[in-house]
Amino acid sequence: MQHFSVKTRKKREVIDITDQVEELIGGKKLTGACRVFILHTTAALTTADLDPGTDLDMLDAFEAMVPKLRYRHPHNPAHVGDHILSALIGTSVSLPVENGRLLLGTWQRVILLEFDGPRQRELALSLSSET
Repeated sequence: MQHFSVKTRKKREVIDITDQVEELIGGKKLTGACRVFILHTTAALTTADLDPGTDLDMLDAFEAMVPKLRYRHPHNPAHVGDHILSALIGTSVSLPVENGRLLLGTWQRVILLEFDGPRQRELALSLSSET
């Protein structure tokens, strides 16, 4: 298992972590799977097309999906929506690896979705090989 971190800069943002993930795979001639997990409850991981403006479109859509309600979270009710978005999108992503490279579609990138930044986000990556 490998650990790495990503520093976010804004309250909400989309960060492309594809290159970091590929660097951790390290060009090993592995064919199998790569799993990335974020160790936080107000951020998420997925894949997406990152054409200019798509990141902002996604953040606007996510904001619209989770209404501002009278949440009962005792720690900080203001970021319950952030917890909900993290749970809906997910805190892990499983990616195929072929000959030491992520196998992604033409426009796919691996992204971290920050909902409660800025923060230092910790992630774990594991690799498994086909036998």
